[in-house]
Amino acid sequence: MSRQFLVRINRALSTDKSPATDWRHRAACRDEDPDLFFPEGSTGPALLQIEEAKSVCRRRCPVSAECLQWALETDQKAGVWGGTSEAERRAMKRRSTRNRSNSGEEATA
Repeated sequence: MSRQFLVRINRALSTDKSPATDWRHRAACRDEDPDLFFPEGSTGPALLQIEEAKSVCRRRCPVSAECLQWALETDQKAGVWGGTSEAERRAMKRRSTRNRSNSGEEATA
């Protein structure tokens, strides 16, 4: 993911809703370099970058829950969204799928 991609997404989506109703307009990351949220890789120096991006979400973002929900709904595979890394979101999706499968099996058993 690149900075240009994030800017394109924000521009396209920001036309859908007014600043008062669009969570992206209240996100703490709007004041940060977008590249911070899209580290190159997931090891070494990228781990520090991921933690720094997540700390922006944890410490001062009033809309991290909305951001995470959007990332899960739109299947964002890259970057830090809602204070979660790519690997954390993949794990959340696996758990969610597993839980849905288990409840479906229990309902039919």
